[in-house]
Amino acid sequence: MIFRTLVSGSSGNAVLFSDDNTNILIDCGISAKRLIPLLCQAGISAGDLNCILVTHEHTDHCAGVGVLSRKFNIPVFASAGTWQGMNVGRINPENVVTFNNYDSFEVGGIVVTPFKIPHDANMPNGYVIETHEKKYAVATDMGYVTKGVAEILKGCHSVILEANYDKEMLEKGSYPYALKKRIAGNLGHLCNTDTAKFASFLFKNGTEKIILGHLSEENNTPDTAYNTVLQIIKSDGVDLKESSLSVAPRYEISINIG
Repeated sequence: MIFRTLVSGSSGNAVLFSDDNTNILIDCGISAKRLIPLLCQAGISAGDLNCILVTHEHTDHCAGVGVLSRKFNIPVFASAGTWQGMNVGRINPENVVTFNNYDSFEVGGIVVTPFKIPHDANMPNGYVIETHEKKYAVATDMGYVTKGVAEILKGCHSVILEANYDKEMLEKGSYPYALKKRIAGNLGHLCNTDTAKFASFLFKNGTEKIILGHLSEENNTPDTAYNTVLQIIKSDGVDLKESSLSVAPRYEISINIG
């Protein structure tokens, strides 16, 4: 089982899920030319992808979707709002798939459930991917953790979870005030401390592994995110096993938490 980030951050995002029979790409926020070697490093050929799931229309999540779909004839799944906002060029109509949040569908025997997330996009969503034995989730680009998000992620074996910014670094950083307000708002991104509280909840409710992803390049560092989350989780009484918590590299594939 493979569940790992291929790239992660404001410069581009892509997640791979594979159970040997079915290969699913969640987001393609870099060029297809850059993505294909990363897939190969993870042991997957781009031509073997069963589908691309898109979380929302921001460029760092969909920049390479159109080219990848056209080149390898890959179906693309996204909400109606995301399709409306995506600028990915013409895609074969047979590969344009729309869904409603919380309505599950199957891809190669894998059950996928899209869920609503609070972010400043048309109709953004995260994904729960379920095999016969375990559930996995991608939950990034959230201004805050809603009750719905907490409920649907509860019990997931592994989660790729956003830890976008450190509050102090954002406040003292060079971003314009309006951008700082947007990032820290309810339709922006998760800070390290809020991520830590949610991660603690997940670990207490069955989650075994979490990758911290979508880190800001200017308002966070891997060490800051990891240490902040780890400290809060431990202070909350969670006893982590080795490799239970890790940070997604920005330009390289992460460890496998499948």
